[in-house]
Amino acid sequence: MRVVVTGGGGFLGSHLCEALLRRGDAVVCLDDFSTGVMENVTHLLSDPAFELQRVDVSEGIDVAGRVDAVAHLASPASPPDYLRRPLETLAVGSRGTENALRLALRHGARFVLASTSEIYGDPLVHPQEETYWGNVNSIGPRSVYDEAKRFAEAVSAAYRRTHGLDVGIARIFNTYGPRMRPHDGRVVSSFITQALTGEPITIYGDGGQTRSFCYVDDLTRGLLALLDSSEMGPFNLGNPIERTVCELAETVLTLTGSASEVNHHPLPVDDPVRRRPVITRARQVLGWTPEIDLADGLRRTIAYFSAHPDRLGVAAAAIRGGQDETTVLPASVSVAPQAIPAPAAVSTPSATASEPAAANG
Repeated sequence: MRVVVTGGGGFLGSHLCEALLRRGDAVVCLDDFSTGVMENVTHLLSDPAFELQRVDVSEGIDVAGRVDAVAHLASPASPPDYLRRPLETLAVGSRGTENALRLALRHGARFVLASTSEIYGDPLVHPQEETYWGNVNSIGPRSVYDEAKRFAEAVSAAYRRTHGLDVGIARIFNTYGPRMRPHDGRVVSSFITQALTGEPITIYGDGGQTRSFCYVDDLTRGLLALLDSSEMGPFNLGNPIERTVCELAETVLTLTGSASEVNHHPLPVDDPVRRRPVITRARQVLGWTPEIDLADGLRRTIAYFSAHPDRLGVAAAAIRGGQDETTVLPASVSVAPQAIPAPAAVSTPSATASEPAAANG
């Protein structure tokens, strides 16, 4: 199978590319590296089954040759990224998604959308089943990500109804693991970075808000199961074990042996109070369930962060005292541009974007 992965240079995208290659598939990775990291895929460049294109999917997609499946993961995914890049986030969720759908339609390919638990907003129903429609502030600061993903789901479903396209939708809950950027603003990466550098642990609110943390290898297996099926879903993909943010902080401090103190900051606008997926549908239909427990996954993630001490100091300074939409994050690590093939000229009816879209980080 030949699979196009948009946002393939990002945290999740690079793991998916690697897993596809490992099982014998060919991969075309599309990324503009606005939030993705080139280093995530440099080890794949020598594989003849791997092709990399630097491309803004919001401006159009043109992939030569056979395409059997399209996995659309391109989007900023951490709050500091999408709050600083609101228009790009909306563009990749709308124009970028439709361009990816058109590619799949032209080739009669399977299309899988990486949606998010954020479409549930600050949920009034707990835990969250796929039948829940959500509680989202459509004009709040987080809406650029929430509504971009909600639109992406809507247009994907419309392509299935209108054109008979083989569509699958994954609603991804908090995922962590190696290749997370230490400065990306997600709670796991922030806590590990702060613990390893001796900086105070930043907790928003009283820390009683909950999240469910899924290790990246488990999440990747779920995406592969959905890609290999003909099911639409949507499917919640995440770990159903609920943890408070304070519990996560305590676990990270214990595993790192850090003496970092804990500082509390005001809760961000529209930040969800409780988050836990019901994954019955994924278990029954896709045969998927997460297997790696939090402590084991955190140990692996801490080892990855510890192996890159050069990044931690810069990241710790960037996230010191909490992050918001005005925080300027350090540039991602990249390699020489000549290592990336130039994208082919693209001409599609929707190629009207004036700003670059972001890839999944």
